Amino acid sequence: MSSYSSDRDRGRDRGFGAPRFGGIRTRPLSGKKFGNPGEKLAKKTWNLDELPKFEKNFYQEHSDSARCTTQEVDTYRRSKEIIVRGHNCPKPVLNFYEANFPATVMDVIARQNFTEPTAIQAQGWPFALSGLDMVGVAQTGPGKTLSYLPPAIVHINHQPLLERGDGPICLVLLPTRELAQQVQQVDAEYCRAYALKSTCIYGGAPKGPQIRDLERGVEICIATPVRLIDFLECRKTNLRRTTYLVLDEADRMLDMGFEPQYVLGGFSFILVFYFYRKTKVDYLPFFDLGLRRGNPKALKMICL
Repeated sequence: MSSYSSDRDRGRDRGFGAPRFGGIRTRPLSGKKFGNPGEKLAKKTWNLDELPKFEKNFYQEHSDSARCTTQEVDTYRRSKEIIVRGHNCPKPVLNFYEANFPATVMDVIARQNFTEPTAIQAQGWPFALSGLDMVGVAQTGPGKTLSYLPPAIVHINHQPLLERGDGPICLVLLPTRELAQQVQQVDAEYCRAYALKSTCIYGGAPKGPQIRDLERGVEICIATPVRLIDFLECRKTNLRRTTYLVLDEADRMLDMGFEPQYVLGGFSFILVFYFYRKTKVDYLPFFDLGLRRGNPKALKMICL
């Protein structure tokens, strides 16, 4: 085992006025009732030389994974219908112990009675633990959530402690409050194990308790876009410490009109998860929004 060791927001958080369960909007909102979310946020210009350095690669390849030949890896990927596109993609982990998670994380996973990693976990964990950008396409469910939460715990525990006025270290964005609440339920057990603080912010609920959570400091913030932008605009939180970002069901956020340039940029690495569709998913809009940060080889892609 490795040693590393409100109501006015309700409609907007369900789609900025767009259909709740998808549907491409044909024209932008007029903004007469709610305004344009994010219009008060100035575009951040990052000076990479001035940003503090931090560690983001915690992956230690297990000896069993290292011994897997290319043919064995290809056979496993075909059996799990995993398609990987990118450069220098790490091998999948075939068993939980191969991920080299800390013992506390393994204890939480063991209590959930899983027999083996799902496809998105097997291939996604090495990416996330290595600090690599990733786009994943997988069926929705707890398996997808667990592909980014345990690595987030590892990442958080290797960062400096939060200080007064700091925002979250890990930010998980989801299109609806229902999904955000589901992720919070999965997240709770891992946070309890490490005495980490998390909060879930979404429209249709009083802002007061959510603001108090943010002001006290949370390592993990699970949020819907509009409520997050609202709090950023009124300076109730900030993303200065955010170095682990997840866009869960990002295709739905695009369908609903959310444009990530309002809040994104300058993060450690980005994991983008799409709901699996029978039709081809167009994830190129996220490339156009600059998530590659100018390097065409920086974004590793996983399609499941």
